[in-house]
Amino acid sequence: MTTRPPKIDPGHLTQADGVCHHVLWDVTQVQLMAKPSEISIRPLAWDDREEWSNLWSDYLAFYETSVSDEIKATYFGRLLGNDPQDFNALVAVDGARLVGLVHYLFHRHGWIVANTCYLQDLYARPDVRGRGIGRALIEAVYAAADAAGAAKVYWQTQHTNRTARQLYDRVGQLTPFIVYQRGATA
Repeated sequence: MTTRPPKIDPGHLTQADGVCHHVLWDVTQVQLMAKPSEISIRPLAWDDREEWSNLWSDYLAFYETSVSDEIKATYFGRLLGNDPQDFNALVAVDGARLVGLVHYLFHRHGWIVANTCYLQDLYARPDVRGRGIGRALIEAVYAAADAAGAAKVYWQTQHTNRTARQLYDRVGQLTPFIVYQRGATA
């Protein structure tokens, strides 16, 4: 039976001169120092449901899509579930306000023994962009993947998402793969 990797607290990040640095990965929260307030990265909690729903809706709107309330409720439950196939979620918090999110999952891979990590959703509110939040969320997923023994972390974005791709070019490596999906079925 496959066991779910533990939902871990990703540790601490600090930001100095605009660059996030790993400090310690076995403590309770990620701290990202950003003027004028403090941003922290922590696991999603049940009490975050309403704010998470608004953030995720904004993320979906960015990609010009939406989902039903049923899908939203199911996804939120999976983000906090214990099934090995469930997603994981971290949020960026500014004071008491959620300002960013990242969703990821671990899955098997046919070419390696260890699980791999897929970063599915990454979003920061427009009014807080440029403060290192996206980078901190990605770094926190890297830490969670390392803790779960998953050396590979990958994600996708639209080729037109130039702003995000500037960050991704600094924290990741562009691959030569093109993504296809099944077309609509009758």
